Amino acid sequence: MAKDYKARKVQFVTGHTGSSVTDIQSVSLAMPLAILLWSVMQSRLRLFTPYTIPASIVDFFVNCVAVLLATTVYSSSPWLFNLLLFLPAIVILLTSDPLAPRRHPARLAPNNVTDKQTAPNPLPVKPFITHYRASMIVITCVAILAVDFRVFPRRFAKVENWGTSLMDMGVGSFVFASGVVSVRSSLKIDTGKRQPLSKRLVASLRHSLPLLVLGLIRLASVKGLDYAEHVTEYGVHWNFFFTLGFLPPFVALLQSAFDIVPSYGVLACLLASVYEIALDKTNLGAFILTAKRNDLLSQNREGIFSFFGYLAIFIAGQSIGSFTLPRQQPLRKDTSVVERMKRTILGKLAASSFIWTALFYFSISYYGLRLGVSRRMANLPYVLWVSSFNSAMITLCCAVETVCFPSIYRSESNEEEARRTRDATSSILHAVNRNGLAVFLVSNLLTGLVNLTMPTLNMGVLASMVVLIGYTAMVVAVAVGLDRMNITIKL
Repeated sequence: MAKDYKARKVQFVTGHTGSSVTDIQSVSLAMPLAILLWSVMQSRLRLFTPYTIPASIVDFFVNCVAVLLATTVYSSSPWLFNLLLFLPAIVILLTSDPLAPRRHPARLAPNNVTDKQTAPNPLPVKPFITHYRASMIVITCVAILAVDFRVFPRRFAKVENWGTSLMDMGVGSFVFASGVVSVRSSLKIDTGKRQPLSKRLVASLRHSLPLLVLGLIRLASVKGLDYAEHVTEYGVHWNFFFTLGFLPPFVALLQSAFDIVPSYGVLACLLASVYEIALDKTNLGAFILTAKRNDLLSQNREGIFSFFGYLAIFIAGQSIGSFTLPRQQPLRKDTSVVERMKRTILGKLAASSFIWTALFYFSISYYGLRLGVSRRMANLPYVLWVSSFNSAMITLCCAVETVCFPSIYRSESNEEEARRTRDATSSILHAVNRNGLAVFLVSNLLTGLVNLTMPTLNMGVLASMVVLIGYTAMVVAVAVGLDRMNITIKL
């Protein structure tokens, strides 16, 4: 009986062809629209200050449950759900005046030097980046359990070989979002003072070791518990933690390439293109898709070779982070619209989004390269699709912040800027972003627990939604609890 149910579970997530890019975008639009609704309620009504229990419940439903509903019960009518999020936000935005930022009495810094005299932080914390990254983590965590329930459409499950789906975008987005913030350490160091390769490798291996250990623990637990797994996803032994764990040392190795190609975006495209040439002009593509699993390499070919695509995605994320993390330089009032597009972060994001999108459609179009998207191989179109999708999402989040919180970076002091930044950030999304990998690990553990204790395939819509909302609440509770205890788990 147990073996029969396991076979059904494997069959349930096997052989899918996905859905259209437009369908995935329409469903995913719920994320920035939820952020818009939260931002409007905060900037116009100050609903989340102070952060009471009712406010936290609204925060949870707007930023977490909305994403769950968009991918389950409202998945067949995404534009209706998007309208339900958009209309109240627009009504509040048009009928309410923006509230002035809260002012706090100035406090003296050490040695009687006021904070106003302190140089502004060149790499300030930005709410729109926090919101973007945390939302991507939330939808990824929601999907990894929801896919085991019938309420989650099969078109959103990972495709077998070729095609696009919501879950295919989830794993790529997690890597892209990690790349966006990883570039912060590089921006703090003058490029002329780059550390020697040996030191960079040692530092990167320290970051990799915990992830590789988690990969081994997951491997042992999956095999030991006879847990249902989809072999063509990463292979027999490989899993996503191994992919994440090997990224830091390879990124450290590629830093030397910046002496030749001083652009993250160009380097990502070059890496993905070389990998695509290997897939198309050699037997590599056929080996990944059709080879027998005789040895360790062939057993884990999907995870091993798709790593090069994920490495390109990570570097593409760094290309976005390289100009979104630094402080926006002030512009004169008479600056032209064209010049503002070139010099503002929002303008640069819009341009980057357009370029990545154009490259993606060129790679798949009849008059372009005529390639198919394959998450299984993480090929060139997949890399470009993930980069296009994520750059568009972070652009929308930046636009929301620009409209709702225009005065964050006009503060008179660093201390005041920190307060305004905190007021403009969802407490739940802040907590999720602070411990993103830890939250992802907890969601994996809870997913395994639910699947081992509940017949998810046999549960109706109501029971499924109760379990999924409870699961999401537990994941969020862990993130908020760690944040309240001022704990950051670095994996």
